[in-house]
Amino acid sequence: MRVHTVERSTFVSQMPAEVYAWHSRPGAFERLTPPWERVELLERSGGLERGARTVLRVRAGGRWMRWVAVHQDHEAGRRFVDAQVEGPFAHWRHSHEFAPEGDGTRVTDRIEYAPPFGLVGAMADRWSVRRKIERLLAYRHTVLADDLAAHARFRGHPRLRVAITGATGLIGRALRAFLTSGGHDVIPLVRRRTAAEDVAWDPDSATIDAGALEGVDAVVHLAGENVAAGRWTAARKRRIVESRTSATRFLATTLARLARPPGILVSASAVGIYGPRGDEVLTESSAPGPDADFFARLAREWETGADPARQAGIRVAHPRFGVVLSPRGGALAKLLLPFRAGVGGPLGNGRMWMSWVSLDDAVAAIQHALFTTDLTGPFNVVAPGPVTNRQFAATLGRVLHRPAALPVPAAALRLAFGEMADATVLASIRVLPRVLEEQGYMFRHPQLEPTLRYLLGRAS
Repeated sequence: MRVHTVERSTFVSQMPAEVYAWHSRPGAFERLTPPWERVELLERSGGLERGARTVLRVRAGGRWMRWVAVHQDHEAGRRFVDAQVEGPFAHWRHSHEFAPEGDGTRVTDRIEYAPPFGLVGAMADRWSVRRKIERLLAYRHTVLADDLAAHARFRGHPRLRVAITGATGLIGRALRAFLTSGGHDVIPLVRRRTAAEDVAWDPDSATIDAGALEGVDAVVHLAGENVAAGRWTAARKRRIVESRTSATRFLATTLARLARPPGILVSASAVGIYGPRGDEVLTESSAPGPDADFFARLAREWETGADPARQAGIRVAHPRFGVVLSPRGGALAKLLLPFRAGVGGPLGNGRMWMSWVSLDDAVAAIQHALFTTDLTGPFNVVAPGPVTNRQFAATLGRVLHRPAALPVPAAALRLAFGEMADATVLASIRVLPRVLEEQGYMFRHPQLEPTLRYLLGRAS
């Protein structure tokens, strides 16, 4: 059995104890897992010490496999090693080392592995396996450096207890992992409690365990019916409205009545509040769209639902999200199948502006709001480089090495999705993140092509 080695080394400006602590916290594994990989965490016992055990479910070779890793070596603050005891490789040993270097740390990941299936596995290694491991380590080191830097910007602030609604959604899952790996405590607000830290709430029946929210530092409200899950029937539009407006007002009223309310409520909104505006450049000072536009009216009522908290003296901030990009969900996940099959292309005439943001920037923008005490009201969570739909399609095709020349007629989209097509995929909303930029927020992913390459593991 021939054992191969892949190694990557990166300097970060935090000391080894801090880097080690980040790896030891809940959420670190989720943050380090590339979004293009299909991996599920089934079980985790212990921390980074010898004997700690992690059980995964991974997609490999077209089927799901169980992967069990056990930590075999450990030096607190400096290194830990995990090795596969059950899984897809004939041999797998992963060393994580944190060596002091000047005013920071030299982080080194070393993976020693042997592919299975003898000669067939050796051929696969030459053409595929090694490249996948190199992509894995490149992604991990980028996330580690970016996350450590993001948390370091607020090092002088106390750790927070943050309650999150919608904690199982695309943004909520990423936010929970990001905050917990940074040392914050996260309290999910859920309809059905499955863990000791969960807090029960059901906005449909106006029930909530308000006592469990006493003394939390912040609340992030992300819950709401998925607007893109199907055609907008009258009943579905009512559910969309109630899941945002009534639920937000109920939560804000609950927080306002607490004896020890949170210092801030971050209550989600969307750039749809501006309505389709063609080529007009929109910022937070732009007027909302007309009442006749369902999405614009919805977002405006969604934001005013937080008024009870505002009136009680709670700082309220509204992240107006653009299209959040991640292969784990949302618009990008839906586009990958046709584009990978070579049948992707622009929608309608392709001239509609698309205001997008990476999932990492969406999460870091929420962190920025939590700690920036003079940030109140709306702030656009979009990258500073919006693109037309035609540009987006061409860029995604280029990143995937696929043609992107088959347009989808607007009439076909309206036939398939009805009113939702005009309000979402055919709407031209050209938004800039003026507030975040003025407050010094530095985007991790300001331009589209590098962002897609990062999210899909496609080096330039």
